[in-house]
Amino acid sequence: MKTFISFLLFFTAAFSAAAQQDTLPVYKRFPTVPPFKIITMRDSSQFSKDDLKKNKAVIIMIFSPDCEHCQRAIKDLKRHAEEFKNVQIVITSPLDFKIIKKFYDEYNIAAYPNITMGRDGSYFLGTFYKITNFPSLFVYDKKGNFVEKFEGDVPFSKIVKVL
Repeated sequence: MKTFISFLLFFTAAFSAAAQQDTLPVYKRFPTVPPFKIITMRDSSQFSKDDLKKNKAVIIMIFSPDCEHCQRAIKDLKRHAEEFKNVQIVITSPLDFKIIKKFYDEYNIAAYPNITMGRDGSYFLGTFYKITNFPSLFVYDKKGNFVEKFEGDVPFSKIVKVL
């Protein structure tokens, strides 16, 4: 009887150890552009995944307007704007609309028609991607499939290489 109980305990422990939780982040378990909705800085309209153009690569960037790394990233993106002209770029923050709008105006984002900047008031994208650093960028190919994640100070010359 002791042998049977020992065997049963061993088997249960081994089975429990083998049954690992799915530790992959959500964006890797669902590796397509997520169903987001933001309010745009351009005209305060709603913009969602459905508004993205088909057969174009997408970059989703989550940022904070007061983050120095984010400010450098926007300046670098503007320097490489020509290389990204055929890429849809969605830049979003959960902060107050007025703070994001000031950043939008200060960096003249309206001059770049392929960039949509907006407010993610529910922080859906931040939660979906489990953001731990600003800026965080997520690159998707022309078919909408996840390609790569970038965090912090990453030069856009490196990001263009994965497209």
